Amino acid sequence: MNTIRTSFSIKDLENLSGIKAHTIRIWEKRYNLLIPERTDTNIRTYNLKSLQKLMNISFLNSNGYKVSKIAALDESQIASKVKEISYQGHAEPHAFNAFKLAMLNFDQVLFYNTYNRLLEEKSFREIFYDIFIPIIQDIGILWQTLTITPSHEHFLLTDIRQKVLIHIERLQSANPKPDAKTFVLFLPLNEIHDVGLLFINYELISRGYHTIYLGENVPLEDLNLLNNLYENITYVSYFTIKPDPEDLDDYLTKFYSSVIKKTTHVMV
Repeated sequence: MNTIRTSFSIKDLENLSGIKAHTIRIWEKRYNLLIPERTDTNIRTYNLKSLQKLMNISFLNSNGYKVSKIAALDESQIASKVKEISYQGHAEPHAFNAFKLAMLNFDQVLFYNTYNRLLEEKSFREIFYDIFIPIIQDIGILWQTLTITPSHEHFLLTDIRQKVLIHIERLQSANPKPDAKTFVLFLPLNEIHDVGLLFINYELISRGYHTIYLGENVPLEDLNLLNNLYENITYVSYFTIKPDPEDLDDYLTKFYSSVIKKTTHVMV
């Protein structure tokens, strides 16, 4: 089954490009920039080519090009201008759109090429903070508004996760500081969103600390095994979907009583 999206509503275009639906309609009427198709009930729909064009228009507009000037260009000229600007030290705004298009098309080549282009200008840490974190926040909203499916989200997060792992591996050839404290990183049962935890692991290792990365779905009782092996442990975790809000106090109480109490360990 083909899972690549080929049809978008005007609301989808707004969510993906950041351009208001009202503005898109004005651009259509005034400049004929996009030509929507119509359903049997006369509802606008747009193909992937229209979405790509709109994202390129948005990029040029944010880089000082007036819409009236963009309208005078054909699609190949618009794409050429985008490429030209992105290779003149303005890759970051273009990267947001490129990563979204890579996600929609499940296009790993586009993801890798965009990422490698960013590496020419930014460090990995800068890319994560300046690009990946905003995109992760965006895709949460896109998923909530039904613009993308969980498969799109998983595709993009898996590629980002892979980049974090590569940079962790590069750091792990160095030994931690002799007197480094130990950080144990884990997520509770049924919590599966670990990209942020992996990046915390990267940051800690880059600062010379000893880390033990347990990842997702960790029962509390398993943490007691570490208490017998290490002193001065700092436990690091976060919660996005689990435990449920009404269960959070009970979880933290249990964590304290079963893991932290009578030790010198802390949780952050």
